[in-house]
Amino acid sequence: KGCGSCYQIRCQNHPACSGNPETVIITDMNYYPVAKYHFDLSGTAFGAMSKPGRNDELRHAGIIDIQFKRVPCNYPGRKVTFHVEEGSNAVYLAVLVEFEDGDGDVVQVDLMEANSGYWTPMRESWGSIWRLDANHRLQAPFSLRVTNESGRKLVATRVIPANWAPNTYYRSIIQY
Repeated sequence: KGCGSCYQIRCQNHPACSGNPETVIITDMNYYPVAKYHFDLSGTAFGAMSKPGRNDELRHAGIIDIQFKRVPCNYPGRKVTFHVEEGSNAVYLAVLVEFEDGDGDVVQVDLMEANSGYWTPMRESWGSIWRLDANHRLQAPFSLRVTNESGRKLVATRVIPANWAPNTYYRSIIQY
């Protein structure tokens, strides 16, 4: 459930740590963690927390102590974007939801087919990917309704066009 959430982190108790907070975005969840709280950071994230010129030292430090807190995500100038995942076809649609600002994780995505007039709930596949296994050929264009954990809803009307293709990004004009 944490994928897409933003955290402010800073390292401590290592001589290469700057002590300055940096914001990271959760992109994957480990359901068998090595500790109660554990962040596997990219090299870029390690480097961002280091003192000038000491990023390699921090990257190679292994496990380091950090402080963290949940913060709202902020993507200035970006709108919510939907990536139709590889493997999507006429009866199966998987969509990655990206760049949603604000106060929480996406907890539900619903799809409305062309001219249907009703919303069909999608299921969380993994991470921020939502899927629909249909028992019929899906009729595009598709509208998507995104609900975050505080209950706020956004509707991206006809955001995925009739001629959609897998492995393609579709940008909306909406944002929290």
